[in-house]
Amino acid sequence: MTDGPHRTAEGPPRTTVSAWRPSVPGIAEVFHAHFTEHAYPTHTHDTWALMILNDGAVDFACDRHRHGVTGSDTVVLLPPGVPHDGRTVTASGFRKRVLYLDAGVLPEGLTGRAVDGPVFGDELLRHRIHQLHTSLGHPGDAFEAESRLSFIRERLHFHLDALKPPRTPGREANRLAAALRELLDARLSTGLSLREAAAVLHAHPTHLIRCFKRTYGLPPHTYLTGKRIERARGLLLDGRRPAEVAAALGFHDQSHLNRHFTRHVGTTPARYAAR
Repeated sequence: MTDGPHRTAEGPPRTTVSAWRPSVPGIAEVFHAHFTEHAYPTHTHDTWALMILNDGAVDFACDRHRHGVTGSDTVVLLPPGVPHDGRTVTASGFRKRVLYLDAGVLPEGLTGRAVDGPVFGDELLRHRIHQLHTSLGHPGDAFEAESRLSFIRERLHFHLDALKPPRTPGREANRLAAALRELLDARLSTGLSLREAAAVLHAHPTHLIRCFKRTYGLPPHTYLTGKRIERARGLLLDGRRPAEVAAALGFHDQSHLNRHFTRHVGTTPARYAAR
């Protein structure tokens, strides 16, 4: 794990992206971006995504429920494994700062509550997150950053504990969908065909797709691509070349990786990884 210099990238006009991995336990990635036209496809993360806006507005769906976010005192928390998207609302777009927090930073049992209430209007929490981003921008301030993260985690607990249990209890994944998800995660690099998955799980292919989409909110091929892009981001921040990353994650070639990476992240792998 490395502190700055930040890896900065430029994509389409008026789009900027900066990402790095700090030496702070619990923080998998720091991501700053200005988007004017970008729309994230539906995807999932292995991490908690904690977002604040510098300016502008964003519209997103979490578990198929849409939310709009504006204002400088708003905080968004998206839990691991839950499908979500995001898109610009105005011509000026939005500027955001995101902390991708390891799944263990918050208990898994709070996932359902975060799905039901992913947006917090909390000026204090927003200010604490801003302070954490500031400390993360200065190598050598890891102890300060770790301390600030502990207060943020405490405040997130305060909000999530205050929420009622999920509206729809029993969010346990359908057995067949969960089995397919485990299979896709295990075959992230090599991939597998739908026919092979159906044979392994003893299910009809179309039934398998319907079951997965009903449980997780997106088709299995979309889930697999999103997981590969998430893994690609980590490898690029580790200093791997885009061609190596494409080969390591089962993409047909580098252009195949470029196309999907740009669609998800708003910039190319090479620009994302550039110092």
